[in-house]
Amino acid sequence: MKKALITGITGQDGAYLSKFLLSKGYEVAGLLPRRSTPTTWRLEYLGVRDKVRLIDGDLTDIASIIRALNEVKPDEVYNLGAQSFVATSWVQPLLTADATGLGALNILEAIRQVAPGARFYQASTSELFGLIQEPMQSEKTPFYPRSPYGVSKLFAHWMTINYRESFGIFGCAGILFNHESPLRGIEFVTRKVTDAVARIKLGLQDKLPLGNIDAKRDWGFAGDYVEAMWAMLQQDAPDDFVVATGRTTTVRDMCEIAFAHVGLDPAKHIVVDPKLYRPAEVEILLGNPAKAKAKLGWEAKTTLEELIKMMVDADMERVRFANGIMR
Repeated sequence: MKKALITGITGQDGAYLSKFLLSKGYEVAGLLPRRSTPTTWRLEYLGVRDKVRLIDGDLTDIASIIRALNEVKPDEVYNLGAQSFVATSWVQPLLTADATGLGALNILEAIRQVAPGARFYQASTSELFGLIQEPMQSEKTPFYPRSPYGVSKLFAHWMTINYRESFGIFGCAGILFNHESPLRGIEFVTRKVTDAVARIKLGLQDKLPLGNIDAKRDWGFAGDYVEAMWAMLQQDAPDDFVVATGRTTTVRDMCEIAFAHVGLDPAKHIVVDPKLYRPAEVEILLGNPAKAKAKLGWEAKTTLEELIKMMVDADMERVRFANGIMR
């Protein structure tokens, strides 16, 4: 039975990856930073909370990472933990650099010291491309991050490659484009939209404030994307892969899908708020997943339309339950 250690196990990707690995027969453990409020609701939502082992630890504390590696003795380590909200990275750039950038280095160094045989997955991001240098971004596209988050992720990405080349660690970086689900944090635009659609449909709010609705993103389903993470660590040799759908859509059109699903006109509810624009905008992202398809046999299975409808339905159910609405 293989063993996996996941940082960020209570996040969207960590929860879906936990469920997937458990279905493969893995023993799954996760690093759990201490918080004053419960953070395991995603694991509970997927019915796996009692099937994973949670170990106190933090990306910024290498001693706790070493302790977790010694306790679990994992075959695979997945670093999904980070300060992952782009907007917050301008407000808290030092925290972002510490958790998102140096946190990855802490794991790599801990693996080098006490678990050099473990295979390592680093969650890289399409935000590395930022001010895009090619219309469709692949593993060979030059990087140009446009936020402290993107810059921190770039450090983590290159440190993964450096430890692979310097110390022989089996390290892979998955350059994942935007991936969403009913477990997405409410601060991210897709979930902000689907939650608002549910509330507007149920008469609990009327307007949805958004920033740049003409920005384009390549959106996929997180449940599909975690399978690519696992596939990378099953290869004979470590490598880096873009994981994307190969389709880009504006925020405006994504909103159209969400509102239409419940029979509403988005033009009556969306309010563009200039205060919600990013200091340095990423106007368009479009991934080329050809390498992942060719070498991993992976491709996205869930369409954007299916994804957004899934999220709206989940938020309708949640909002009804939270507000005691029976209709």
